[in-house]
Amino acid sequence: MIDKLYKLKKTQTDQKLVQRSLVDSRIEQIDAEILLTRNSIISASVDRSGAISDFVILTMHKDTMRFHIKKLENEKIKLKKEYEDLSREIVELQKEAEQFKYILEEQKLEAKALALKLEQETTEEFIQSKYIRR
Repeated sequence: MIDKLYKLKKTQTDQKLVQRSLVDSRIEQIDAEILLTRNSIISASVDRSGAISDFVILTMHKDTMRFHIKKLENEKIKLKKEYEDLSREIVELQKEAEQFKYILEEQKLEAKALALKLEQETTEEFIQSKYIRR
């Protein structure tokens, strides 16, 4: 039973690690998108014959990009909180797994000690039976 609990905790830990790496990957994507959007804000300009030919439209476009950056930053904050929560859960699961591992090792030691004791008793009985025959 303890062995199954230990394996369950290990599996849960692995799942949380995968989940945390996905969150971390998404945070990196958001950072890259924020950087690209900031570069777009800096490089946006007015072209006489281009799509953005008016300063008002250019300002609206830049404001939209700034709003997009704020939205991404809010999502990033939420993801960082989720990342920290997952990290805490992983630590707790690892602690529980270590406790079960310790219990398993103790059970193995007890089983070995019991086996040695039984072997010793068997040996003593054999020796006693040998002396009784003589």
